Amino acid sequence: MKTTISDIAAMAKVSKSTVSRYLNGGYVSTAASAKIEMAIKETKFEPNTFAQSLKLKQTNFVGVIIPRLDSYTMTKTLMGIDEKLKELGFQMLVANTDRIPEREIENVFAFSRQKVAGVLLMAAQLSEKHTDAFRDTGMPAVVIGQESKELHCLVHADYEAGYGLGSFIYQKGHRNILYIGVSEKDEAVGKMRREGFAKALEDGGSHELKFAEGDFSMQQAKKLTEKTLEGEIPDAIICATDNMALGAMKAIQEKGLSIPGDVSVAGFGGYRISEMVHPGLTTVSFHYYKAGQQAASSLVSLIEGNPVEEKMVSGFEIIERESVSDKS
Repeated sequence: MKTTISDIAAMAKVSKSTVSRYLNGGYVSTAASAKIEMAIKETKFEPNTFAQSLKLKQTNFVGVIIPRLDSYTMTKTLMGIDEKLKELGFQMLVANTDRIPEREIENVFAFSRQKVAGVLLMAAQLSEKHTDAFRDTGMPAVVIGQESKELHCLVHADYEAGYGLGSFIYQKGHRNILYIGVSEKDEAVGKMRREGFAKALEDGGSHELKFAEGDFSMQQAKKLTEKTLEGEIPDAIICATDNMALGAMKAIQEKGLSIPGDVSVAGFGGYRISEMVHPGLTTVSFHYYKAGQQAASSLVSLIEGNPVEEKMVSGFEIIERESVSDKS
């Protein structure tokens, strides 16, 4: 019987995908290369013969689909993905969709044609078209940031984070609150954070909570805050992202009001700039870098045929800074 890739992998004590990358010129660690080379010499394995029998030829590239480039969230997540993929012998190819859902589907098929080993998808919203695309291509995939019942996914604890910040704000004595969110089409940021926040206030007791919808930008959050400040001034303004919170802070300061003396402000994200502004922004910090690493590691496990938890959850922490006063 002819030696197979499984035989080489077993002898070298590495995965089949590692042997495949070695045979196709992809990156493999020096130690693994030495073991594979020794196994090939001992068995007189013929790589070309094996390559012709492969049912599926793939590269050592992983496709990463993101909705935007100008985002701290994306940058930190990509850094985690890149670091872990390099460690595991893979490289990433990034496709930016500019928040256009159709481009996400197009890129799934494009990556399939490029024979990538698997795909990491960061989508603002998921549809049956996404699921169908991955089913049609047969590529291993992990969705980051949105929950999926059909695909493996890694989600941030958005509801829990919203609830945690809502409890924090209520405990600080704030009762008249404006929440500036985004469209609920974004299940995680637009819906779960808002619902968690509202539930915490409901559990806290009497309060008044108003909602406004922005588009993730500082500019829109600033305009919405300016409109709010024309009437009754709330105790606190909470924004779905730190960028939006910075826009709100700008509007408050231009109105001649103080933060947090007149209005407290908080956001979600834990962006680096949130600690550099004055006053420092109270924020919910998500573990984007670690999430990127975990997603990359999970995808490689799928590629290598190993079991992976269908839904993984990344943690968070509330970072208290000067932008929220204690009125309790």
